[in-house]
Amino acid sequence: MNRLFEELRSPRHDNPSSTIRRARALAMGVLIAVAGLIPAASVVAAEQPNPVLDWNINAVNAIGNPPSNAIPGLGQPPPLAVIHLAMVQGAVYDAVNAIDGGHRPYLSGLPSTPGASMAAAVATAAHDVLVGLPPLPPNAPEAMRANVAELYRLYMLDIPAGTAKTQGIAIGRAAATAMNVNRSTDGRFVGTTLWPIGTLKGEWRPVETANANVFAWVANVRPFTLTSTSQFRTAGPYDLASPEWAAEFNEVKMLGSNDPSTRTEAQNRLASFVSANLYSAFNRTLREIAVANGLTTPEQAMLFVRSSISAADALIGCWDNKEHWLQWRPQTAIRLADQDGNPNTVADPTWTAQFQNPGYPDNPSGFNCFTAGWFYAARQYFGTDQMSFSVTSAGTAPLPQPVTRTYTRFSRIMKDAIEGRILIGYHFRSADEQGAWLGKKVAQWVDKHYFAPVD
Repeated sequence: MNRLFEELRSPRHDNPSSTIRRARALAMGVLIAVAGLIPAASVVAAEQPNPVLDWNINAVNAIGNPPSNAIPGLGQPPPLAVIHLAMVQGAVYDAVNAIDGGHRPYLSGLPSTPGASMAAAVATAAHDVLVGLPPLPPNAPEAMRANVAELYRLYMLDIPAGTAKTQGIAIGRAAATAMNVNRSTDGRFVGTTLWPIGTLKGEWRPVETANANVFAWVANVRPFTLTSTSQFRTAGPYDLASPEWAAEFNEVKMLGSNDPSTRTEAQNRLASFVSANLYSAFNRTLREIAVANGLTTPEQAMLFVRSSISAADALIGCWDNKEHWLQWRPQTAIRLADQDGNPNTVADPTWTAQFQNPGYPDNPSGFNCFTAGWFYAARQYFGTDQMSFSVTSAGTAPLPQPVTRTYTRFSRIMKDAIEGRILIGYHFRSADEQGAWLGKKVAQWVDKHYFAPVD
């Protein structure tokens, strides 16, 4: 189900000594590697020195895990999961920044609280936002809330009692309250719930066999940083009579079907990689990058707020563009190609994508909006495109096993995102490329207009 609904400036900081950095990276690397295999409470206790990373793990689980999971969550797929994570990371950042005082807050009005416990502030801010999140109907949130409350109780036991802890709890609670109030009327779950179903060539309609029609309201959610949902308008689909349309039509028709023999082994591996919901994987990767680069708690808070908010606004802008263009998906276009008026496209009424096309319009690609917003924000934070990291996907058919991709540049993952979503029959190339453009533009906007250093 998650796969079906899948579609987030400061100068480079000086690192600690290489010895300390290697030690921290080794310790955190071991913990991250086993985070999915041991109870979250054990992870929290072991990772006490990194509260931002601890509570990112807890937030990702609480928002994304199915309610039936051993670590129960709300089971929310992108784009909703990314919007809710941005709320958590925004409150965490404001709480830490109120203590550290180094940058402009996201939401103004919090008192300066130097000397307060950052661990207490982070845990309280994250906890209070998480337990206040609305579920995706008809999911019940009680199991998630109870689990987060217990994680919080256990976490706070390891923080020594005293003024610092008390002040940390207070500032964390204030940051969460400010975020919850600010987003209480932001348009989530409100307004149009279904996309208009087209009947003319080029217009979106539900895709067989699922015939899903979901998440139309995301187009009207108030952005975190953008001036409007339509601030960055994509170029949109090619004219159906154009040679460009015929070229990308025939590309996805040849490579994106449910017949793995039309692709090379390497292409099937990439298709498997991008077919999974990478919300959790992207967060895991960012935690590993934070540790490998020796980021402090304020630096970790900054990195995660930039990436999560950029990804969330990229997805909100993406959904506004989807509503604007209302472009049909590849499976619809290929089955109805005899209606598009282009002599260089041939209909195949039985053509089926490698994976069921999601229940919303094509252009732009949500996966590419999310991926570009997330990783270009990290690129802006570090002030360089060069970064060694890996992303591990759970993988699905045609190669149903975990797939790990290794990169040396933030921008390199975008090539995989663009090519991969064609290979699974989800998107035309222009939708992928325009989604990547939108995510990059949002990350650049956030970098220029938010979180600046203060004197």
